[in-house]
Amino acid sequence: MAKESEIKLLGTIASSYVNRVQFALNLKSINYEYIEEDLANKSKLLFTSNPVYKRVPVLIHGDKSICESQVILEYLDDIQPDSHPLLPPAPLDRANCRFWASYIDTKFFPLYDEMRRTRRQAGKEAIKEQMIEATRLLEEALIKSSNGKAYFGGDEIGFLDVMLGSCIRWMKFIDDLNDFDTFDEVRVPELGKWAKNISSHEALKSATPDKETLDVFFAGANAHRPPYDD
Repeated sequence: MAKESEIKLLGTIASSYVNRVQFALNLKSINYEYIEEDLANKSKLLFTSNPVYKRVPVLIHGDKSICESQVILEYLDDIQPDSHPLLPPAPLDRANCRFWASYIDTKFFPLYDEMRRTRRQAGKEAIKEQMIEATRLLEEALIKSSNGKAYFGGDEIGFLDVMLGSCIRWMKFIDDLNDFDTFDEVRVPELGKWAKNISSHEALKSATPDKETLDVFFAGANAHRPPYDD
């Protein structure tokens, strides 16, 4: 177990990518110091800790920095393999997790930023169709990986649960603004049940911003930014 403050996390409260690291740290009961970053005025610590991309999240462990949320999740699994493991033990299952994790980050979640930026209703409807198709694919992945259990990871929250679950507050926020329901239980019943299960988990609730925080972020000076910085 890491000592208190041996691990630091640079982030911003409204970043889903930061939230997923916080979610994993909570699941693994790892003590850490959280350092809030102003993305409009990034700190010297952030620039020196992530000189390549200069963005959050950054995990600082001792005198070493680990960047990019998915990389950080795997690092946490490596240093705490016996405390709530996230990735499954079988190589094929781990490969499948990485595949769908990439899909979530590169194909699925970016649709919500597109929806947020799109003004024309016809454009929004086209994005909704893409979201519907994406959720059907994710439901198939859930059914295959969960073996009929509550989570992608089975009985326990796993890697994909953290990857997708950390985005739920932002997805709900964008849904409400656009008369949409990502996890419609008629269209994707298993994914709808999953969303309810994961949303009620204390490790996630304490790691994600409330609606009031999202309202401020969305309407304020950072409203031009996407809901992440990873």
